[in-house]
Amino acid sequence: MRIYIVEDDISVINVLEDIIETHNLGEICGDCGGEVANISDILRCRPDVVLVDFFMPVMDGVEVVNEIRKLNSSIKFIMISQVSSKELIGKAYSAGINFFIQKPINLIEVKSVLGNIKTQIENEKTLENIRKMFVSNVPLQIEPAIEDEYSKKIRMILSHIGMSGEKGCGDIISICEYLHNNNIPVSQISVSQLCEAVSTSPKNMEQRVRRAIAAGMSNIAHMGIEDFMNETFMRYSSTLFSFEDVRIEMDYIRGKSLYSGKISIKKFIDGLMLEADRY
Repeated sequence: MRIYIVEDDISVINVLEDIIETHNLGEICGDCGGEVANISDILRCRPDVVLVDFFMPVMDGVEVVNEIRKLNSSIKFIMISQVSSKELIGKAYSAGINFFIQKPINLIEVKSVLGNIKTQIENEKTLENIRKMFVSNVPLQIEPAIEDEYSKKIRMILSHIGMSGEKGCGDIISICEYLHNNNIPVSQISVSQLCEAVSTSPKNMEQRVRRAIAAGMSNIAHMGIEDFMNETFMRYSSTLFSFEDVRIEMDYIRGKSLYSGKISIKKFIDGLMLEADRY
């Protein structure tokens, strides 16, 4: 996976390149060196993914994305920013941003987001290969699924805590859609009933959801260890999880506890839907 970095802060470029190369997350094919983005240079490097800063002089991140997409619509984009404005975030997603990475740069988030992008690219290549196999005999038209605004909000929150690459992410979105569309409070239905309502394999679904939420708690705990004042940690550590269990998870990661924190599917879903309603 070839990665190009567009960022006006050399120190941020160096941090990202170090993380990507040290953890084998992809191949750095180029960067703008802290200067104004050169669209021709970016395209000449043939990146699969462009990491682009939101706020830059002369040409901001959204303008960079728009210009590149006019010439190559297959490139994936990850926005790097401290932005929290719903309007600006919506503008970025409308331009074609696939994921956000929040500043200050966090190792866990970078690994998670780039892993998600890699999976997305591999899935698209698989679908394209299938299409090519059958195109001579069967007209195969694969239409991308269209997510409604509510689902996009849920996915965005899951992305913020590094969960969007987990297998249970789609299941969590399906559960939230079911509750939202049918106006059912999560407190009025059991987890098993929820899974039965949206899946033909409810037990497997519940296991995937539990593993995904546990991964989310681990990500949040790592953020808290690195920076207790991290905006994502402060916002979600007590709304999606029990803060006491997040603290236990942090102690577990530090080696100070034999037990990891416990997760509650219903608390997580309830908190997730409340957060989505705030957007």
